[in-house]
Amino acid sequence: MIWVALCGLVLLLIGVPVAFSLGLAGLAGVLLADIPLSIVTTRLFTGVDSFVFLAVPFYILAAEIMSQGGITTRLIAIASSATRKMRGGTAYANIGTSVLFAGISGSAVADAAALGRVFMQEMPKEGYSRPYAAAVTVASSIIGPIIPPSGLAILIGAVTGVSIIDLFLAGVGPGILLGSACAAIVFFDAVRGRLPRPRVADQHGPRWRMLIEGVAVATLPLIIVGGMVMGAYTATEGGGIAVAYAIFLSVVVFRKMDMAGLWQAFMRAARTSATIYLLVAAATILSYALNLLGISGFVREAALIFQDQPLFFLLALSVLMLILGTFLDIGAAILIFMPLVMPAVISLGIDPLQASMIVMVTLAIGLVTPPVGVVLFVIMRVGNIGMIPLLRALLPFLIAQLLAVVILCLVPEISTWLPQTLNP
Repeated sequence: MIWVALCGLVLLLIGVPVAFSLGLAGLAGVLLADIPLSIVTTRLFTGVDSFVFLAVPFYILAAEIMSQGGITTRLIAIASSATRKMRGGTAYANIGTSVLFAGISGSAVADAAALGRVFMQEMPKEGYSRPYAAAVTVASSIIGPIIPPSGLAILIGAVTGVSIIDLFLAGVGPGILLGSACAAIVFFDAVRGRLPRPRVADQHGPRWRMLIEGVAVATLPLIIVGGMVMGAYTATEGGGIAVAYAIFLSVVVFRKMDMAGLWQAFMRAARTSATIYLLVAAATILSYALNLLGISGFVREAALIFQDQPLFFLLALSVLMLILGTFLDIGAAILIFMPLVMPAVISLGIDPLQASMIVMVTLAIGLVTPPVGVVLFVIMRVGNIGMIPLLRALLPFLIAQLLAVVILCLVPEISTWLPQTLNP
């Protein structure tokens, strides 16, 4: 088992793509377990043979269409209008836009790339340092995978059997908590006079138009989650409805996308979906090999250490996922470890929704920490900024978000209240 893990880690460190690293490590495990190689082919296909996984391309496509259909500028206008009179208002607007954009994209990388281009240009003009502008953008971008619709929630639901509707609802509280943690740092900096006021009071057009456009955009996550809660459709069917609504807004209402742009969105979504399916298939092989080599028993024995101490288990799980998120792709970590962790979670009497949110949040924080912090590298490229200045400015935000993780461990209701209320 250890040799299989080392094999996968070495392949990752020498630059082999994540899916191939996982697949080759799984293949090595199958060979060590003396299982016929024909089982690998079967497992590759059964790993993605799930009705739940059909939802993934729909949500990716809806996010692509909405991101390229003039949605970003409208979200920024709405958030900026609400904070235009506050010291540090543009930093608050950056965080608020990330919260709104999370309900559209469901991706930290998409959030950082789309919003970074705008805020990394505007915030330095108002007097913010470039590292601070980049740090706010990076820290708030990890809200993207948490607030529904969330691709990570779909992956967790697919491999653990937890209700995707409940996972979507459970992500609202932790997402708002992360945004509040970022806003708290901005507040303290603003109180100490370190942040400027916005220079332009209002440059986004009539309020009534922004309000209508904001309602139209905010309706998308409400349609997805609301219809699922009412039992009108499943997560997969909700994804199809989201695509149709995104096309309607981008092509008909906002008129920011033509047929050529729509085709490009379809192509990008197809490539992203294919990448995810390849990752799922490869992770299935590795998970199967690790189970053959006894990792399930190892996890059960480790869980016994925390018998009658669920809080310490959650804190240990957080530390483990923070470490894994630093080195491993977030989707791969969920696919490999969540099926192993969930039985221990249930045996200790922990709500699966609370544990799932803690895993999602801690792995998302790994997206902004080196050496595999994808979001870091996106902002470094977009903002033309070095890693060391960015990490210095980012440190207070990371500390605040780690405190948010501790709060999630201490207060399960943050994750469970909304699902229990709306979907009892």
